[in-house]
Amino acid sequence: MRLLIAYDGSKSAEAAIDDLAVSGLPPSGYAKVLSVAEVWLPPANAIEDTAEVSSAYIESLIREHREKGERVLASASILAKHAETRVKAALPGWEVSSDATFGSPAWEVLEAAEAFKADLIIVGAQGHSVVSSFLLGSTSQTVLTEAKCSVRVARGKNELDPGLGRIIIGFDGSKGASAAVAAVAARKWMHGTEVKLLSVTEPSTPVSIDRFVTPIRKAIGGVETIDDKWLAELGDIALAKLRNARIDARLQIVAGNPKDVLVHEAQVWGADAIFVGANALGSRLARLLLGSTASAVAARANCSVEVVRSPQPFQQEGSVEGR
Repeated sequence: MRLLIAYDGSKSAEAAIDDLAVSGLPPSGYAKVLSVAEVWLPPANAIEDTAEVSSAYIESLIREHREKGERVLASASILAKHAETRVKAALPGWEVSSDATFGSPAWEVLEAAEAFKADLIIVGAQGHSVVSSFLLGSTSQTVLTEAKCSVRVARGKNELDPGLGRIIIGFDGSKGASAAVAAVAARKWMHGTEVKLLSVTEPSTPVSIDRFVTPIRKAIGGVETIDDKWLAELGDIALAKLRNARIDARLQIVAGNPKDVLVHEAQVWGADAIFVGANALGSRLARLLLGSTASAVAARANCSVEVVRSPQPFQQEGSVEGR
């Protein structure tokens, strides 16, 4: 497994590293920490290239700007090294490295993830520019929306709770939901971890990306519907996969709005994380489009949220080189 961890030194980023301990990660793998200095550095030869046509004043401005940017980049490198040390302690069997770069944080993280061929990107829910606890930071939101791989919006606790783990999987029978089940089944959870497969049936008719879609709506209240039977049948298949991985799992079917129910159930149950599929439209759009349910849950949950995308083959043509 290959893991890219975005780190900016904020409390949210520190908590994301704490969250590694309860993420069910395998005993070995490759992790890379990336810190991004949000500056622009003029090319090293910018002064020489413009010396004949620019004044000494402009040259001094370019030099001053570059020196300031280099100091910010050096600070980012120190942050990355600090985080690397913490990640090594959290994942002792892993090969861990760190890097610092400059530019737009979200796009640098995305480029680094592609170059590193990351299976999972970990970001904190908020960076330094916190607007509201109910909104994702702009960097996290962009990474969540545009990434080609799965993304974990981590809301780990700075003081880890030693209690048993509890995981919710948003399940609607779609390919995205199946990918979320497979991701949970592939992890190495502590003994006694409970998994709740949560299916939410909506009374409304419209269908949109990653809505929890049911094929036939309720016609008669107060009785078991075809919706419930259909979800139960698909749920049994998913439960078998989880139980084959020796995970204690059960299915719960609830009526309501998935965006509200998933967040509420996670809070009431004390879940450590929610796993949801990126969308329900299949692989062609899964890389680029984020479903409304996945986006809303990632923004509003009070626990970590992992948005799962099915593995995509990395493009050989026009691939991004590492810095």
